[in-house]
Amino acid sequence: MAVDNKKIAQDVLAAVGGAANVTSVTHCITRLRFNLKDQSVPDNEEVKKIKGVLGAQWSGGQYQVIIGQNVAKVYEEALGLGLEGGGSVNENLDAGEKEPLTPKRIGAAILNYLSKSMVSLIPIMMGAAMFRTLAVVLGPDMIGLWAADSTEYNLFYNWLYNAGFYFMPMYLGWSAARQLGASQQLGMMLGGVLIAPELINLVSAAAETGATTTSVYGLPAMLNNYSSTVLPIILCMPVLWQVEKFFKHIVPDMLSTVFVPFLTMFIMVPLSLVVLAPIGSVAGNLLADFMFGLGNAGGIVTILTLVVVATFWEFLVVTGMHQVLLTLAIAQLMTLGSDSCIIVGGTFAQWATWGMAFGAFLRLKEKDERAANLGYFLSGFLGGVTEPALYGCGFKYMRAFAGMMIGGAVGGLIGGVFQVTTYVLGATNVLVVLGFAAGGTSNLIWGVIACIASFVSAAAITFLFGFTKEQLDEDARAAKTSA
Repeated sequence: MAVDNKKIAQDVLAAVGGAANVTSVTHCITRLRFNLKDQSVPDNEEVKKIKGVLGAQWSGGQYQVIIGQNVAKVYEEALGLGLEGGGSVNENLDAGEKEPLTPKRIGAAILNYLSKSMVSLIPIMMGAAMFRTLAVVLGPDMIGLWAADSTEYNLFYNWLYNAGFYFMPMYLGWSAARQLGASQQLGMMLGGVLIAPELINLVSAAAETGATTTSVYGLPAMLNNYSSTVLPIILCMPVLWQVEKFFKHIVPDMLSTVFVPFLTMFIMVPLSLVVLAPIGSVAGNLLADFMFGLGNAGGIVTILTLVVVATFWEFLVVTGMHQVLLTLAIAQLMTLGSDSCIIVGGTFAQWATWGMAFGAFLRLKEKDERAANLGYFLSGFLGGVTEPALYGCGFKYMRAFAGMMIGGAVGGLIGGVFQVTTYVLGATNVLVVLGFAAGGTSNLIWGVIACIASFVSAAAITFLFGFTKEQLDEDARAAKTSA
């Protein structure tokens, strides 16, 4: 049955109070995000009843309507109804309602900064990782199409991969500055300071001479290779933001173009190289060692870790908290080159979610519900998005979540027993299994087996136990009516 995106846009707009009540609307991968003047208007239960809507919720002062893969088309239709796209909430609406600064709000702001800074770079990491994955598959350790010393192998395995990961401090400097409202150009420059050839050469020479520090403005600075790192630049950027704000305030406008960036960097160079970047490096290594230990300790520790992560991961996706753990996992991946904990567990959870939707497709009889659940499965299997299955299947048929959770646990158990490891942050669809390839044939085989086991067990349990008798009776009646 064809999706009427215009009708969805019209119904949703009416439910949120019409164009007059909408300050602006944007969209992400699956959701329309409304800034509303009168936030008392939307009725969640009524919005959820709209054909084509998977769910609705308030988050961060925005009213979010979960649409699914076709959200961009619904968004375009909404703009055609007179809405302003991509705008920001009028600050006058919030006058006098500024929330007090609390530990909870500070913690939320820190997590928001970390996750958004990292998540915006996922396309770079995925693109670079897929080049290395292709090299591993076609290289001497697997298919053998490319020799280890061939130009093609070097291009894909080293050159293009390093283009994404080696320069990560510069990319993060831009991304973090963007989240904070600081100069993105200075963010990139500070990232460049951390990976400048002069510093890398000093680090290389120190390996032979035994030196551990160099001098910056006469101050001792630890010699570290900050290429492919995350936390050093992440720690530096909030300080740069405040230093830049200070100089913008005191430097006259006619001199600001030259002296604000110069003075900001003049202060940030020693602060970064002497204090902040070394702290970030030490913290990153400790974090990586801890998470690496959870995934590689073997025995009950690794097994329990994978089972717990794979069982509950998708509930973190619903709350958005998965981005925090994903940030930590990416930091570990770039520090040690592999992950056997968060990313691996999340992968099994994804397959279990797809299995839940597929099991619902097999069990339900009403054609629209079958088509919807098949769409949820395909949106994850091919598109790499699990939210449609979570909201359209899981939250509608709550018992189906048992299939998803048990399926994830089965995959986590297999992954933990055989210590399945991923080496790249690759695709989030079916091609995610390629992330196991760099670990060798055995790692790839057991990774694929764990994924398939997650999918099959989730589908089977959802098919057998995912629906109440009342839900199945109602589905049968609806199927007869629509026949």
